[in-house]
Order: sequence, then C-alpha cells, then structure tokens
Amino acid sequence: MSARKGSSKKRAAATATAKSPPKVRVKEEIGPGLSRFRDGFRNQCDDNCSDLKGIMSALHQFGEKTEKEETIPRTKLNDLTSIEKNRQSFVKAIQKSSKECENYGKSESAKIQDTLAKFAKEKAARMQSLQDTLSRFEEDQEKLVTRYEQLKKKEKSMLAEHWKAGEEMIAKLQESLKKMEDVAFNSIRKTLFLDDASDGDFPLDD
Repeated sequence: MSARKGSSKKRAAATATAKSPPKVRVKEEIGPGLSRFRDGFRNQCDDNCSDLKGIMSALHQFGEKTEKEETIPRTKLNDLTSIEKNRQSFVKAIQKSSKECENYGKSESAKIQDTLAKFAKEKAARMQSLQDTLSRFEEDQEKLVTRYEQLKKKEKSMLAEHWKAGEEMIAKLQESLKKMEDVAFNSIRKTLFLDDASDGDFPLDD
C-alpha cells in the first residue's frame, strides 16, 4: 500500500513537471526509472500474490485435511458415544431385569416357604393322627389279646370241667348200665333156669 502511494505521488510529481517546460529533461530521466520500478514492483506483487495463493492453497488443503482428520475422530467419538449409550441402556435393562428376577425370586421363595410350612404342619398333624391311631390300635390289640387269653383260659377251664363232668357222667352211666345188665341178666337167668334148677344151684345175686 505504501509503495503504491509513493508511486502515485511520483506520478503526480511527474505530471506537474511535464506541465512546466523547463523540467522536460528531468521527466525524461525519471520516466525510465519509474517504469523499471513499477515493473519490478508489479513482478514482486505478482510473486507475492503467487506465494500468497500458494500459502492460501496450502492452508486450505491443511484445513480440509484437518477437518477430515477431525471428522474421522468425531465419527469414532460419536460411535463410541453411541456404544456407551447402548451399553448403559443394556446395563440398565440388565439391572432392571435382575431386580425383577430378584423380586420374583423373593416372592416365589416366600410362597414356597409358606407352602413348605403348611405342608410340614399338615404332615405333622397327619403323623400325629396316624400315631394316635396306631397307639389306639395297639391298645385295642393288647386288650383283645388279653381278652382272648382270658377267654381261652376260661374256655379251657370250662372244657376241663365239662370233660370231667362228662367222664363222671360216663362212669356213672357205665356203672348204672352194668347194674342194669346184671339185673337183667339175673332176671333172664331166673326166668330160663327157674324150673330146671333149684335155688341152691343158682344163687341169686344181691
């Protein structure tokens, strides 16, 4: 910018000099130097512009590369963030399911414990009832055995008495029968042999 302003001032001075006839020689001497300066400045500006364009292009490429490199980590970061969210959601779901399973397990365990307690109580009651029944049965059986032994002894005693009485009765009947036979025999003998024999030959029985 300062070089351009200086060039403009020199051009204005040259124009003012051209208007005055005595300074024509100065203009002719200054004109070629100014042209060379202007051409050099223009070339330098072109070179600087070219360098600036190169620098801008390099910066642009670097910016694109940096943006691309930042985009890749950002994508990975987004993926990692998504994975972390999914993991947290999965962990929450597992924790919820675990809590539900734990509550269900506690509920079912309580139900099973109640059922087992009722079953044990009923079993104890049934066993007690069965034991009482067996005890009564054993008592009744013992009573029946005792009663049977008593009846057996009584029956044996009665049979012995009846047997003895029967033997005595048989003995009496036999004795009575023998007497009756003797009497009958004597009667028959008397009837058959009374006329043929004397009383002395056949003594009568008493």
